[in-house]
Amino acid sequence: MLVGVPKEIKIQEYRVGLLPASVKEFTQAGHKVIVESNAGAAIHATDEAYVKAGAEIVTTAREVFDRADMIIKVKEPQAQECEMLREGQILFTYLHLAADIEQAKGLIASKAVAIAYETVTSDNGGLPLLAPMSEVAGRMGVQVGGYYMQITKGGAGLLIGGVPGVRPASVTVLGGGIAGTNAAKMAVGLGANVTILEKSLDRIRYLDDLFGPRATILYSTADTIEQSIKEADLVIGAVLVPGAKAPKLVTKDMLSIMKPSTVVVDIAIDQGGCFETSRPTTHDEPVFEVDNILHYCVANMPGAVAVSSAQALNNAVLPYALEIAGKGWQKALAENIHLMRGLNVCYGKITHSEVASDLGLEFAEPKTCIAA
Repeated sequence: MLVGVPKEIKIQEYRVGLLPASVKEFTQAGHKVIVESNAGAAIHATDEAYVKAGAEIVTTAREVFDRADMIIKVKEPQAQECEMLREGQILFTYLHLAADIEQAKGLIASKAVAIAYETVTSDNGGLPLLAPMSEVAGRMGVQVGGYYMQITKGGAGLLIGGVPGVRPASVTVLGGGIAGTNAAKMAVGLGANVTILEKSLDRIRYLDDLFGPRATILYSTADTIEQSIKEADLVIGAVLVPGAKAPKLVTKDMLSIMKPSTVVVDIAIDQGGCFETSRPTTHDEPVFEVDNILHYCVANMPGAVAVSSAQALNNAVLPYALEIAGKGWQKALAENIHLMRGLNVCYGKITHSEVASDLGLEFAEPKTCIAA
């Protein structure tokens, strides 16, 4: 199979779909790889390194899209990339379609086969291709939250861990999944007073065993959410419904009960955000204020630590991408139910039920599309 790696064009996105080490795995398996020039330059993956790994360097994204059987990216295709996709071409990347009707329309029009990292599943019920970026975003959430808690950045002027004789900050984490757990680990490590809200009783028991007395684990209800954000200095939104829009756990009216200059970091912004007042921002302009509450809603948080996150993402994606390349997408998905759950758009049809429901579009069974 001929695999193509274009340069990411989303604002301040420096990650790359395949690193040279990953390209080498493809070429050694008998596949061909073309890479757009300077696709990995920002993270020190040079064209020379790609050539050494066996890739061919091309000068434009158009050539990558025109020639490749499968496109491997990081972020969702932008409008101009959707226009370059063709019927039957495989796109393997993050999509986050439930909150992006325009992208969905572009993929439907292209009739490409779009497989989303974030809905590929695993035997234990996890999301193995979303997990590494959730880990990064969770850890970054506390890091950037602490930064914006500085009074010079619009925050309340608090140090997360406090100092002897001064209370630490109170950090509330909404959601105890991968992102929430990693956020809590960072906050606990910095000495914060941490509260985690979660609905799964099995996950609550796991979190209780993991953190013990170092964090308070609460069953998530409207009441416990209100009480926790009322006392918080930093709120991390880390809820996830696979493939679907994030639930709005904190309404605009609820901001009035929060402390002035509280910082909220909405990790769920790729799926629409779990704060009613959230809207996507960029690393250039990462924050905005609503009712005296500072919101950080960068839609590609891991892009700021692109070297670490690209390596983590490549580690997770590589075996699945090799499986698709080796077997072809129909056979790979037919034989691997977890990959099949990653199929979001196929020949102009939405093939993920949650995505179809949130977008108000007709759902097509992925098995039917694969067979056709």
